Amino acid sequence: MENQAKRSKQSSSSSGSRRSLKRKLDEEFEDDRKVSSHEDLVPEVRTQVEILESTFSSTEADRASAKRAIHVLSELAKNEEIVNVVVDCGAVPALVKHLQVPSLGIEGDGGEMPYEHEVEKGSAFTLGLLAIKPEHQQLIVDAGALPHLVDLLKRHRNAQNSRAVNGVIRRAADAITNLAHENSSIKSRVRIEGGIPPLVELLEFVDSKVQRAAAGALRTLAFKNDENKNQIVECNALPILILMLRSEDTAIHYEAVGVIGNLVHSSPHIKKDVLLAGALQPVIGLLSSSCSESQREAALLLGQFAATDTDCKIHIVQRGAVPPLIEMLESPDAQLREMSAFALGRLAQDTHNQAGIAHCGGIIPLLKLLDSKNGSLQHNAAFALYGLADNEDNVADLVKVGGVQMLQDGEFIVQPTRDCVAKTLKRLEEKIHGRVLGYLLYLMRVGEKVIQRRVALALAHLCSPDDQKTIFIDNNGMSSAQILGTILLGVLVRLSQYVHCVDYVLVGLELLLELLESTNLKHQRDGSVALCKLANKASSLSPIDAAPPSPTPQVYLGEQYVNNSTLSDVTFLVEGKRFYAHRICLLASSDAFRAMFDGGYRERDAKDIEIPNIPWNVFELMMRYIYTGSVDVNMDVAQDLLRAADQYLLEGLKRLCEYAIAQDISVENVSLMFELSEAFNALSLRNACILFILEKFDKLSVMPWYSHLIQRILPETRTYFVRALNRPIQADL
Repeated sequence: MENQAKRSKQSSSSSGSRRSLKRKLDEEFEDDRKVSSHEDLVPEVRTQVEILESTFSSTEADRASAKRAIHVLSELAKNEEIVNVVVDCGAVPALVKHLQVPSLGIEGDGGEMPYEHEVEKGSAFTLGLLAIKPEHQQLIVDAGALPHLVDLLKRHRNAQNSRAVNGVIRRAADAITNLAHENSSIKSRVRIEGGIPPLVELLEFVDSKVQRAAAGALRTLAFKNDENKNQIVECNALPILILMLRSEDTAIHYEAVGVIGNLVHSSPHIKKDVLLAGALQPVIGLLSSSCSESQREAALLLGQFAATDTDCKIHIVQRGAVPPLIEMLESPDAQLREMSAFALGRLAQDTHNQAGIAHCGGIIPLLKLLDSKNGSLQHNAAFALYGLADNEDNVADLVKVGGVQMLQDGEFIVQPTRDCVAKTLKRLEEKIHGRVLGYLLYLMRVGEKVIQRRVALALAHLCSPDDQKTIFIDNNGMSSAQILGTILLGVLVRLSQYVHCVDYVLVGLELLLELLESTNLKHQRDGSVALCKLANKASSLSPIDAAPPSPTPQVYLGEQYVNNSTLSDVTFLVEGKRFYAHRICLLASSDAFRAMFDGGYRERDAKDIEIPNIPWNVFELMMRYIYTGSVDVNMDVAQDLLRAADQYLLEGLKRLCEYAIAQDISVENVSLMFELSEAFNALSLRNACILFILEKFDKLSVMPWYSHLIQRILPETRTYFVRALNRPIQADL
């Protein structure tokens, strides 16, 4: 069986190797076939090039041959894999030559050129196809194509408008577009060759396809080229471009808005000219276009307009831009969402617009975009929300829909977005006071359960610690209505003198505690994080309180009298050994020893007192604390020393022990530590366990006993927060 399996494995491996080799051979064959196929085309391409080189004349036969040759080359150039073959065979100079019109010969005495405009159109079209590859752009320009292409743009001036004339002009404009695409030097060459004025003139051409082609060329030439921008404006292009924005032809208004967008980009003076020329309303109208590309360009342009000044931001909103921009936020087109969020972000930086954007329903779709995997889209949405958070009227709306939790829980791709979100949360925190706080309190009292929870969570994170003092210390005769209008539910504790407010005060805390009991993991986590934040904001809270001084003022005898027989008047028997002590020191240390020696217990008159349940080293540490007021507690004895301190009511020593034990709390032992705190009424240790459980939610929540642990700590957690939040008030009162 083993050999059979081995043979089977070898056979399988061999078969796999053969398949892999076959695939490799097939791929190599395919590559060879492509190379072979391309090589087979070389003679054909050279033949066509030779025809072009030999037929530059006005005879009908030569013009017909040139037209056919150009058609063959254009068909080949449509295949990007063959473009290089066409160029390598020397087609570019031949095609550039045929952009010109040969002089009329004997056959042209009648004044009519055979195939007039057709040959030039084909040459321009083919060169445009070759220029799609950036590496060929400069080669075509160096061959002298630009002056001839610019001349073709003017052909309508000397010829009767016809389909052929329109075609050659359009192909010339398209070729210029492809040549100048992302090539700054060629963009400048087009201007130097005089290409911009005829292109601007063609914006008013009767044929819509020519208009589109001219606008497309101007759009490319204007992109990141200030001198070209200025010349386009100087040629008085703006009025006709703005008219084109109102065209019902989507292709025309798309190109027009693109030209304007590139003109105003990083050019404040042109932006001002565009607005003065009346572009704003037609651009806003394009937000409702059936062409998503036009919508996108219009939104981008409005965002650029909005950066101009405050008045422009207000005018954009007043003219109805906000509703279509918000509708675009939910478009399936990611670029459309990105540009609309960009525009709304710019508009939202003005105080007058912030409430309007929220009122039109902008908050929820912007929050949803925070979950996007597109960094730019995410950042634009975050920036818009940052603006909206500046308006007090929007704060409650952001809180109601869970915006605070989404901002806190979001996974943001780039650091600028994370910084923007942090600033937004800080801005919201600064707004949580006065009427904003009063309205949130109202919502937490009467709103739906989900809204109550969102408000409680938000307030736990955003409430200023100053509000506690304002409400509970500086109320100075506030009416019950005023108190109810400013009490922070779940963050501030009840005032005992206003008993009728108790239910209001505890609402928020109970909401957070309910989240801990939820079966929904996110609710549990939200509750834990909020309670942690709440605990950290309370000035009296820390993971474990430092040990206080001894509750009974006393003068300590000192280290030298520990287990010293000098003047000793009482002896303890611990593990069969004598431990010498002094009643006066013990009486001053705790109520337990005072009861032992002043009460009716038998130890009162005993010379030797047996200690049956405390080890010698633990008892010695306890006595050292009684004699000196301090002792080093290590983990080896901490729990036994805590038990002894609890037995003899040594509160100061208990706190020292609790502090030491709290340093050792871990995910594995926190449940046992909480039981220990319960057994010995160790309040500080219990509080440390509660905070640890809240802080380590992610690690603890996966434990099978987590839900049982939460049920055990809930009553003490409630007590802990009420006591902790009330402590500063009690101290000052």
